Amino acid sequence: MPTVFARIVSGEIPAVKVYEDDATLAFMDVNPASRGHTLVICKAEHPDVFTVPPELLLATARTVQRVALALRAALNIEGLNILQNNGAAAGQTVFHYHVHLIPRWAGDHVLRPWMPHQVEPTELHALAAQIRAALE
Repeated sequence: MPTVFARIVSGEIPAVKVYEDDATLAFMDVNPASRGHTLVICKAEHPDVFTVPPELLLATARTVQRVALALRAALNIEGLNILQNNGAAAGQTVFHYHVHLIPRWAGDHVLRPWMPHQVEPTELHALAAQIRAALE
C-alpha cells in the first residue's frame, strides 16, 4: 500500500506544494508545529534514512537547503529546526523518507525535541569506539 506521501507525489491526494523537481517535493505540513512548517520528501518511496539511496539523500538535502533559505527570506525566521525521524521508536509515523523544516522565532517554545543529560567521558569513548568499528 503506498504511503500518504507517495499518494501526494502521484497526485491522488492534494498538497500545497512549495517546490518540486525530478527527485524531490516540498509541501506544507497539514498539521504544522509552527507557521510555515514544510515537509521535504524524496519522490521515490523509501521508508527511512537507512534505505534511501545516497543520490536521493543528497537531492533531498539540496532541496532542504533551498526551501530553508526561502523560509528565511519569506517569513523572517530567527531559527529553523530540521527534523528527520527514522522508525516508530523515533516518532516516525509516515514510513516514506521525509524531512521537517520547522520555522522558529525567539520565545516561541514550539518544540522541545530532547532533554540533554550528562554522560561520563568513559561512556562516550566506549560508544565512539563501537561506532567507529561499525564504520570500518
